[in-house]
Amino acid sequence: MKQVVQNYKSGELALLDVPVPACKAGGVLVRTRYSLISTGTELMKVGEASMSLLGKARARPDQVAKVLQSASTVGVAATYRKVTSKLDSYTPLGYSLCGVVEEVGDGIQDVKVGDLVACAGNEHALHGELNWVPQNLYSRVPEGLAAEHAAFGTVGAIAMQGVRRGEPALGDVALVIGLGLIGQLVVQLLATAGVRVVGVDPDEERCKLAERLGALVCSHPASGVVDAAVAEITGGHGVDQVYLAAGGSSNEPVELAATLSRDRGRVVDIGKCRLDLPWNAYYEKELDVRFSRSYGPGRYDPSYELEGRDYPIGYVRWTERRNLECFLDLASRGRVDVAPLISRVAPFDTAVETYRALDAGELKAVAVLFEYPGQPAPDTAPVLAVPATAPATRTAGAARPGQAVRVAFVGAGNYASSMLLPHLTERRDVELRTVVTTSALSAANAQRKFGFGAVSTDLDAVLEDPSIDAVFVVTRHSSHAELTRRALLAGKAVFVEKPLALSAEELDAVLAAVRESGNDRLQVGFNRRFAPLLGEAKGRLGRRVGPASVRYLVNAGQLDAQSWYNQRSSEGSRFVGEGGHFVDTVGWLLDADPVSVYASATPGHQDLQILLTYPDGSTAVITYATSGATGFPKETIDLLADRKVLRFDDFARASVYGRKRWSSSRIPRGRDKGQAAQLDAFVAAVASGGPMPVALDSLTATTLATLAVDTSLATGAPVKLEAAGFEVAGSGVAEGGQG
Repeated sequence: MKQVVQNYKSGELALLDVPVPACKAGGVLVRTRYSLISTGTELMKVGEASMSLLGKARARPDQVAKVLQSASTVGVAATYRKVTSKLDSYTPLGYSLCGVVEEVGDGIQDVKVGDLVACAGNEHALHGELNWVPQNLYSRVPEGLAAEHAAFGTVGAIAMQGVRRGEPALGDVALVIGLGLIGQLVVQLLATAGVRVVGVDPDEERCKLAERLGALVCSHPASGVVDAAVAEITGGHGVDQVYLAAGGSSNEPVELAATLSRDRGRVVDIGKCRLDLPWNAYYEKELDVRFSRSYGPGRYDPSYELEGRDYPIGYVRWTERRNLECFLDLASRGRVDVAPLISRVAPFDTAVETYRALDAGELKAVAVLFEYPGQPAPDTAPVLAVPATAPATRTAGAARPGQAVRVAFVGAGNYASSMLLPHLTERRDVELRTVVTTSALSAANAQRKFGFGAVSTDLDAVLEDPSIDAVFVVTRHSSHAELTRRALLAGKAVFVEKPLALSAEELDAVLAAVRESGNDRLQVGFNRRFAPLLGEAKGRLGRRVGPASVRYLVNAGQLDAQSWYNQRSSEGSRFVGEGGHFVDTVGWLLDADPVSVYASATPGHQDLQILLTYPDGSTAVITYATSGATGFPKETIDLLADRKVLRFDDFARASVYGRKRWSSSRIPRGRDKGQAAQLDAFVAAVASGGPMPVALDSLTATTLATLAVDTSLATGAPVKLEAAGFEVAGSGVAEGGQG
């Protein structure tokens, strides 16, 4: 299928061939009939992409702050790879469309195949022939409403949410600043609600259009016409609400809002304009400044948008989906008319030319629609360069001396693209066969940048392909265990990013797959033991005779509020997701697996103290803290044994104190956390058929110890680890296995 994309680094626009997205549970697959170009939001994004790097930084200072934070935490080199990978990727455009349901995912009962739906979301309602849309981001189109008009549903919901934030009442007077697409819809919604509307915009044609759609008076902001009209209509008091639907860098809209507002009026920011509030003007009138967040309550909440958890109507009357439904209802009954807003309906095949004309100012438009070609005969089979012709055998790890290891990636997100694939793409002993994702565009990006032979959204076809030697699982944590289990049963060598499992039950399922298939060709992405500097420090420490004491301080820092790591109910605790790194590193340093775990925490589990004990009496304390200073190194290790001390400072410096002192020089090219060496070891093991880099028993013990932290926190007791699971000390209650 085809999809409109843009490279944010180069500004390139393209109509790209990508695989059909998978129809996942909790949503529907929609074949697009019409999609709407947002001449404000989308053209701003297109404009930013054409800027220099300095211009992009000035336009997005919030992202610059994140980059600086990442550099202080993981190093400049790793941050550079991450940022350049992100920038040099195709990103989708679009967020408002209407189409026909082509496939219904599990759990969906409110629509059926063939229904016409309006869809929302800048990750789901894209300019593409097919889109997967979750339940709370689509709405059935009322009978009688044309598909091209229903495509306005998302921008209509944005305008409606802005109006709701202004709390207009019958007889109020409102000023709309900016009469682009959103402004024109705000005018109509206010007029429908019995509000007297005036508007300002420098474009005379847009002013005339707004007057035809219900505004009393509209004019250029400098003409004085609107000022006089407001004085006459309100008796000199000023308007009750001002709706800022303008963009740009000028502060004039904010200043005009203060001038024309009444005492204690409301100013609602719907667009993205400069907000340098003139303090005296806003203070003297005690103006109430409000923001309108996109389509309404639920926006940016993953539990609402992705998991389909609705807000009770008694507590949240107007969610983003209810706003969408309400706008479609008004449009179907003629209370809102979007037909006059349509400046052009362009064939989808001309998408790139249409965007360029809009960006260059050659096409002046309020709203532009893409019309998609007639629906072809169903053909949603994923594109695979080498179709499976026979079931995979269960001879994982069979040696293929002198031949390239044929690899499939399941997932191609930021970590895979910045930390794994760059190390594999230039290797002659690795052939990147297929990348599998649920998002069509992420697969296409990975193919373009790293040279995969094929892209797909069909995992089963890849697992059944006998030509695939190894599968990399680089997806969200909640899917790791199941994908690993399936790949092992299919006879593949598996590299899975940490964590291996989020529960003892998931770990049991993976181990059951090993027993059933006889395939133990598994590696978990515990890369720190492969870090060259740490390996040298361990060698300098030398052979250990007596028990050791280890202190491992992890200055983890605060998560971004939007991080999916915060989705504890589905993705597990933060320590379960990341803690295996540190447990594995200590076990490797001590050449032993832990036998017990005891954990305590500050309120809210913000900072954890984890005590691990080992068979020879060694102990390790892992401090996993989020309350530290961001400028302090993320990971520091102290190991004391046999009158020797190993000191390790965040992959940048190491030293050993003993009969002789050794100290490394500071690493000049950034922190090497062992990803490349880890991949070297995995590829070599798959190619030769030799042992995997880390024994399965060790991977299991590390996973059990990581999971035991939550158990210890819940019970307040130490947890004894056993081969088949773990047991809370003194309780006699075993978890995760057979005893």
